[in-house]
Amino acid sequence: MAEKWPEHRPVQDFRRHLGSFGLSGNLALRPMYLLSGGQKSRVSFAMITWERPHILILDEPTNHLDYDAINALIKGLNEFKGGLVVVSHDEYFLNALCDRLYLVEDGDCLPFNGDLNDYRKLIQDRLNL
Repeated sequence: MAEKWPEHRPVQDFRRHLGSFGLSGNLALRPMYLLSGGQKSRVSFAMITWERPHILILDEPTNHLDYDAINALIKGLNEFKGGLVVVSHDEYFLNALCDRLYLVEDGDCLPFNGDLNDYRKLIQDRLNL
């Protein structure tokens, strides 16, 4: 991060931000090639949120992440001040992160009045299960 944004203030700010994604202590100082796949994903999420975009659009962000990486991602995204649009099949992730659901079908995107359990019931009712 310090190489990408050399004009930035103290490196401690980068370390604090990386820490919010579960990369603290000496782990935040390791070269990328020494990090695991999940740790590299955490660095990627830290980098895309560094410049504080107004909105993030994430499509299946938990694919290929382990449990610890998913929890670090949840923690970091819950601290994110912008808007999030998340497409995911990971119920644990969605329940921990999202406060609104939208149903996308037949070319429409409408607010869904309920939680994931209500959505599951809707689908089961439609399928006569």
